[in-house]
Amino acid sequence: MMGASGERARMILDLFRIEDRVAIVTGAGKGIGRAIALAYADAGAHVVCAARTLEDVEATAAGVRERGRRALAVRCDVTKSEDLEALVGAAATEFDRLDLLVNNAGGWPPKPALNVSERNFEAAFHFNVTQAFVLAKLCVPRMVETAGAGAIVNISSRAGGLVQPSFVAYGTAKMALNFMTRQLASEWAPKVRVNAIASGGVATEALETVLTNDAIRKQLEDRTPMKRIGRVEDIAACALYLGSPAASWVTGKIIEVDGGTESPAFTVPTPPL
Repeated sequence: MMGASGERARMILDLFRIEDRVAIVTGAGKGIGRAIALAYADAGAHVVCAARTLEDVEATAAGVRERGRRALAVRCDVTKSEDLEALVGAAATEFDRLDLLVNNAGGWPPKPALNVSERNFEAAFHFNVTQAFVLAKLCVPRMVETAGAGAIVNISSRAGGLVQPSFVAYGTAKMALNFMTRQLASEWAPKVRVNAIASGGVATEALETVLTNDAIRKQLEDRTPMKRIGRVEDIAACALYLGSPAASWVTGKIIEVDGGTESPAFTVPTPPL
């Protein structure tokens, strides 16, 4: 027979289950987005996998199905409103409910501020903030209508809180995403929770050119208190927490998952004035 401590452990672990809930994950073809989609499937969810490259999201969807869950692969350019509308429409056609949204798609290359054009700056904002807002607006009414409640997880970056050269576009956009998270959480509570993860440096394609340089990789590790580069599973585990009943009393929060970083672990060389 299971003892009292075993029963309590089982009940706590049950809070991390998202059995038969339906999640949309953008940028699900690779890296953090793929890890989150698979983590959600491991915890019992069905997943709508969205990204620009259909072959990538089909591979992620196959991984979801291997875990015994249903999956839908959707080609989607999140910068296009019509693609976001089609994504939500496809999810509605395939599933009878929507519970979770992970706004993972985003990013922007570093560039010295004087070399950032107005168009480039606005494009960075649109890719990292506007599309997340538009998709959230499309999803929230369906969450409330079909499931009665829901949760949104925005994947942000520590670049939104650490001052560093050449990150004026990306850092400003991610800081805006953080504040938008707090604004929407207040407005949509208590039915829909909205949180964000401020990710530190994680071993994905975005850091590939940096991490293949042994000297730079060692510098990154040495300047990170936990002495290692982040793994996609580090972010996926937090995304699972925020999307699950375990975080039912958590909304409007920006959770830093960064190995303890309090200053930039790597600085992009920038020409002086």
